[in-house]
Amino acid sequence: MSTSLLVRKMEEAAAAAGVEADIRAHGVGGIERRIDDTVDVVLIGPQVAYQKSKVKAACDVYGIPMDVIPMQVYGMVNGKAAFELAQKLAAQK
Repeated sequence: MSTSLLVRKMEEAAAAAGVEADIRAHGVGGIERRIDDTVDVVLIGPQVAYQKSKVKAACDVYGIPMDVIPMQVYGMVNGKAAFELAQKLAAQK
């Protein structure tokens, strides 16, 4: 529930910034099948931070930047901060 709410808040932040964004939420299981060269950034929730190395390995195949959403950002459902993190990572690509 909180992940879908965070996605919605991120979409609102993107719209407010005038940025067209396709933001999706998926489980970490099978991440290798969900990542391809159309993905710009991958963020994972703090509750699955222990799987960061697995997700990073899948992202590295395509040179996709990734990071863990800070617990405070996730817990407060701060879509603006999560979106800004995604933008910062995308700028590194």
